[in-house]
Amino acid sequence: MKVVFVLAPGVHLLDLAGPAQVFHNDLLDYELHWVAEDTEVPTAQGLPVHAAVAWPKLTVDDLVVVPGWRSPSLAATFALGRATLDRVRAHHDNGGLVASVCAGADALGKAGLLDGRRCTTHHDLQDELALRHPKATVVRDVLYVVDGRVATSAGIASGIDLALHLVATRHGPAMAARVARSMVVYARRNGDEHQASAMLRHRSHVDDTVHRVQDLIDARFATPLPLTALADAAGVSPRTVTRLFGRATGLTPLRYQHLLRVERAEHLIGHGATVESAARAVGFEDARMLRRLRAR
Repeated sequence: MKVVFVLAPGVHLLDLAGPAQVFHNDLLDYELHWVAEDTEVPTAQGLPVHAAVAWPKLTVDDLVVVPGWRSPSLAATFALGRATLDRVRAHHDNGGLVASVCAGADALGKAGLLDGRRCTTHHDLQDELALRHPKATVVRDVLYVVDGRVATSAGIASGIDLALHLVATRHGPAMAARVARSMVVYARRNGDEHQASAMLRHRSHVDDTVHRVQDLIDARFATPLPLTALADAAGVSPRTVTRLFGRATGLTPLRYQHLLRVERAEHLIGHGATVESAARAVGFEDARMLRRLRAR
């Protein structure tokens, strides 16, 4: 089976290399091809890559992937010609699977493949993608979406998650797990997981004291953490911890810890754990608290 990567000028190396590493794994038997409109393609990181201008002959078993490119604005950076888009569309029309990483979703939209479908892209580009392709349903804050024979991912590292999902679909989850282990991927994430973790969503402030408190909670979120212990670690009073933490994150330290616990539990449940075992793994005595927090 072939995997054809369609390279646009300014292609992001990780958008390309992540999925390519998955399909190039020694455990699999894929033939990788690189096509572009010119033989030398500049990348967003400055390293030029070489590609063929002629496409290989494709069958319904083959996969076409459009990695993303440097894209502060989709309208300002789109650089694939009509002939390339027609080739992508033709592969789908002939029964093949097409996929995108990050801004590559815009190419699928330009090829007419997003109309009436669910899709996603990098969180910075979701609003613009929705405006450019109003017949598509842009699913926000997920890692990837597969709708029929069109698969789109959020970008950068999520291209690996999508590629592993496609391997699991074709070859079974055990093979995908073996590939992930060989790549030293810590965990194969499912498509519904958030693009930005709770840990990252609440780290955009500049308060060093709160960052120190968060460092401790991040490292020990599954264990009891009294407010006094957090205050001692930060070198301030418990009252000051509560005040600064709320101002920086909009949360109490306990609420932040609960978010981390629930997020980890959701990951475990998504990978086959029961609610009860996930609750115990993240530090709850039983599943009742976890159920309440998930419902909230």
